[in-house]
Amino acid sequence: MIANQARTIRLVFILHLKQVAIDLFVIFTVIIQPLIVAMLAIFMLRDTEGFEAIYVIVGSGLTGLWSGTLFFSAFNITAERWTGTLESIVASPTPLMTVVIGKSLANTIMSVSSMIFGYTLVSIFFGFDLIVANTGAFVFSLILGLASLVSLGLVIAPFMSMNLGAHVWANAMEFPVYTLAGFLFPIALLPAWVTPISYLLAPYWAARALHETSSGAVDMNKILFTWSMLIVFTILNLFLSRFLFKKLLIKARVDATLGLQ
Repeated sequence: MIANQARTIRLVFILHLKQVAIDLFVIFTVIIQPLIVAMLAIFMLRDTEGFEAIYVIVGSGLTGLWSGTLFFSAFNITAERWTGTLESIVASPTPLMTVVIGKSLANTIMSVSSMIFGYTLVSIFFGFDLIVANTGAFVFSLILGLASLVSLGLVIAPFMSMNLGAHVWANAMEFPVYTLAGFLFPIALLPAWVTPISYLLAPYWAARALHETSSGAVDMNKILFTWSMLIVFTILNLFLSRFLFKKLLIKARVDATLGLQ
């Protein structure tokens, strides 16, 4: 059973990655837009005191990761409905959630390219020395951050599919999270009443882990706490996503409008 689901996830991952790799909207969202953000931030901040290019690169890469998670997860299931394949997928022995996991993994891996392209651009064209303070901890933080975003995508997909009106809010949710999660500047610069909202966002903890391990002195006690929060959010999102997928399928069977919801 587990082997069959793993095989399905792998096949869906490969197929979907091939599709998104040549999708112009995806390329703009996860590569071009983060590069624009990185260049604008560098031009505005490079002459300021305490400027760190690696902070900007990590932050701009996170904008690509969040945008990819938000937009692509929102349409993971809806796209199947539009193409008329959702009913066939739901009727197959493979759980719908398994298929969406494969698509979410492909979307996330594609989104990681924003950080790679940004790193290369800044190194070559701007001549900044990009040094990660703790490479091992940074890589582990990236893995945990990606896991938390994949699990968050599994929550967004069924929620958006059950609430079609929610799709219009996708654009409105993009830039506020850039700010609240502290992608390009610390949340300490925001009003104090905003801080609790940031703590409730998984992208904030991903940004905090990556910034702490890539810039400045590395405090392992703080990093361990941040890692634990990422693990907690990942587990919570996985449980919530299972509930939402079950609710989606029950609603589809009761209303008999799977292709029209």
